[in-house]
Amino acid sequence: MTTQKFMGKGQLIDRLAAQMGNRDMAIKTLQDRGHLKADGKTFTAAGAKRNDMTAEERAKDRAVKSQGGTASQFKYNPKTNTARRKG
Repeated sequence: MTTQKFMGKGQLIDRLAAQMGNRDMAIKTLQDRGHLKADGKTFTAAGAKRNDMTAEERAKDRAVKSQGGTASQFKYNPKTNTARRKG
């Protein structure tokens, strides 16, 4: 999978572009979410925080927001880019 190359911190745009297959669409999506400013290059405070997370940390963060709990209660699956509650 192409996105497996972009798992680390500081790779938010590259990872989303690989997932979407188009860098311009990825930038537009991040702008719509409020993670990138209008110039398409500068992160907002929220975007900088997301960009400083790994793919695993972002998946766990999404799971915590939707299901509650803490990140340590979830296990990450890199193949599906999702986190599920342990045990």
